[in-house]
Amino acid sequence: QVQLVEAGGGLVQAGGSLRLSCVASGGTFSSYVMAWFRQAPGKDREFIASIRWSSTNSYIKDSLKGRFAISRDNAKNTIYLSMNTLKLEDTAIYYCAADLVYNRGRYDATFWGQGTQVTVSS
Repeated sequence: QVQLVEAGGGLVQAGGSLRLSCVASGGTFSSYVMAWFRQAPGKDREFIASIRWSSTNSYIKDSLKGRFAISRDNAKNTIYLSMNTLKLEDTAIYYCAADLVYNRGRYDATFWGQGTQVTVSS
């Protein structure tokens, strides 16, 4: 069983930056595609980024390119989501996930972290 622990959320002013981290352990997490999702109040969960442990390939949702970046540190079993120039609409709970899948027209994952709250204030 894969365990995922996120950290790094918090309250930040618009225009500021945050870096979220996700430490993975257990199971065969290194074989999975890792991802970040977010869920804003009253909205559906949204897939925003993914990365592989064994490749430099990564994905960032088009609307977030230039502000968000995903990276990993294999030695620390950790993936990161760097968020810059944060906007009010970035306020959400951010979830780390492992074993990204595409099912019934949407992205999902097998393993989930507990989520970390990001609140952007004006």
